[in-house]
Amino acid sequence: MKRFGLEVLLFTLTTLPIFAQYTIRQPNAIPLHGEWSFTLDPADMGHKAGWYSDKVPTNRFDKVTVPHSFSTDPRYGFYTGTVWYRKTFPWQPQDGKRVILHFDAAYYMTNVWLNNQKVGRHEGGYTPFHFDITEYLKAGENLLAVSVNNDTWQPGTIPGGKDNNQPNDSFMGWMNYGGLNRPVYLTVEPAVYAENLKVEATPDLSTGTALVRVKLRMRNTTNQTVSPKATYQVLYNRQPLTLNWKGGATRIAAGQTAILEAETTIPRAQVQLWNLNSPTLYQLRASTDSDTLTTNFGIRKVEVRNAQLLLNGQPIKVGGGNRVVDYPGQGSMEPDWLIEKDFRLMKEAGMELQRLTHYTPSEYFYDLADRYGMLIITEAGNWQLTPNQMDTDSIRKNFRNQFREMAERDWNHPSVIAYSVGNEYLSEQPAGQRWTKDMIAYARELDPTRLYTFASMRLNILPKKPEDEASQYVDFVSTNTYGNHAKALDHIHQLYPDKPILLSEWGTRADGPDGEAGQVAHLQHIVQEIRSRPYVVGASWWTYNDYQSRFHGTNANGYRPWGIVGPDRTPRPVYAVYQQEMSPVTIEKVRFVPGSQGVHELVLRVRARADFPAYSVINYTLVSGNKVLPIPDLQPGESKEITVPIKGFENSALIKVMKPTGFTAVEKTVDLK
Repeated sequence: MKRFGLEVLLFTLTTLPIFAQYTIRQPNAIPLHGEWSFTLDPADMGHKAGWYSDKVPTNRFDKVTVPHSFSTDPRYGFYTGTVWYRKTFPWQPQDGKRVILHFDAAYYMTNVWLNNQKVGRHEGGYTPFHFDITEYLKAGENLLAVSVNNDTWQPGTIPGGKDNNQPNDSFMGWMNYGGLNRPVYLTVEPAVYAENLKVEATPDLSTGTALVRVKLRMRNTTNQTVSPKATYQVLYNRQPLTLNWKGGATRIAAGQTAILEAETTIPRAQVQLWNLNSPTLYQLRASTDSDTLTTNFGIRKVEVRNAQLLLNGQPIKVGGGNRVVDYPGQGSMEPDWLIEKDFRLMKEAGMELQRLTHYTPSEYFYDLADRYGMLIITEAGNWQLTPNQMDTDSIRKNFRNQFREMAERDWNHPSVIAYSVGNEYLSEQPAGQRWTKDMIAYARELDPTRLYTFASMRLNILPKKPEDEASQYVDFVSTNTYGNHAKALDHIHQLYPDKPILLSEWGTRADGPDGEAGQVAHLQHIVQEIRSRPYVVGASWWTYNDYQSRFHGTNANGYRPWGIVGPDRTPRPVYAVYQQEMSPVTIEKVRFVPGSQGVHELVLRVRARADFPAYSVINYTLVSGNKVLPIPDLQPGESKEITVPIKGFENSALIKVMKPTGFTAVEKTVDLK
């Protein structure tokens, strides 16, 4: 989010191709990608022996390329334990500047040294963290050393193993891919700098205006009190809007941080709402006399009312998927090409919603969701923690830290409509009830603008009263249900009649008794159950992709084949059926009128589904060969006939309906008879 223009080009790395594979949102970032020295530490002797020291030779270290997942590096197999990374870089200190070392994520327990001095420690595998290293730098060559431990099979980490003494229950359901999995970089900041920026843009649906509130967090690293004054600018299509801002300066004591607040109203004529059909983005630029931060944001309103999910006042029901961050040879690394590949495949499958799989992915996926329209429910931490773990103070503190890091990174993304405080814990027990109530309360203090939920598996045991299960505390109910769907959904609705229901997990494996055909049949059957229940507002298939695991039930090849695509993203037969069932529109041939000289007319009826999925179909187009025909805007349940000119004497025609964002909504081969 930083501005350009700081004097940061102090050295040139030879790893720009590697850097270019990973989007870093800080434009003044100095990447530390490329070649690092690396070694395993299976006996955990490196800390005591001082492997961070420049006195320790690295002739027995290997060379790796960061970002790096040692779990998928063929030299190290699926090693679990401590590893060491070391890198030297040149530096020329700048008076009055602060240097910040950033890790977009490192899995899981990270310790950092610079020039033989301990800089800090971080716990958590998927959220960003940083250290001010100004006082540790020196002129000339600097040695950065990082130890990373990925042993999250033991109880006490988040995610981590359970403390219930059950066989094969110390494994979380996905791989503990260890290493410096995401970008590592430096930024150079002024002595008083902007640390974070939160934008809350709320439309008034009756007047068409929008209220924009800004919170700018400033850090004062000087030894005296300062009173910075901020100015703000909103840009739309790169053009600044003329707005009147309310807000003033704030005193910040020496060595402290403070929040500068301001607000403005965007007039009706300049408000374009963010939605799936038109994911309009604005940019906000916050500047002080010493620093500038910029961020994108969208204007949209998400509510729940009368068992419905409303986007900008309109009910919306969408299909979705659970994407596991896992790819052959990459582990949990996410180069841009992989994120772009997954996003396109998910969107074209009809997945307009992503309920995250228990941790936050790279931010670039959120950027694409903002740009092309996708709703995201982001989730942190608690994957099947036991009651004892949920009542443990250190685990609660760890969860809060990881949730805060996630929220502070993601809170300006309009695609993020909700946060989840966990998955499949014993939510009917007192500890699960306390966890849900307490963590939602904590999260709302950080970000009151989102909806809150958690993914329950305990509603399937059909509790008798709403207060018997922790879904009493959520804005909408999320249920992981793998059988008896009709009975479970009806019972949940009876318990919580005013709350919409999301099937946060459902699906079946491709290697079940009926194989891949069984996936197709299961999909078609459950979708019919959903369509007869108007209170179901979303259905997120487990999973979009196959993934590696050590959990019981994993196949001999190491994978769990739940996906509509395989590990390498090859679509299964269910992929095309999912696209058809989750499209908001259907195509039906009305008639074919043969003409003279090989020019014919094909009349199609395009209908917007009224049951599920269901949302406004705006600015869609119909494509046949090289012809692109506009589809009139349709509300759920509406239909229009469209005449398609056909030339030639083919027996069939391939018809596509395209979303305004450029993705295929559905395609169908129509007989020309």
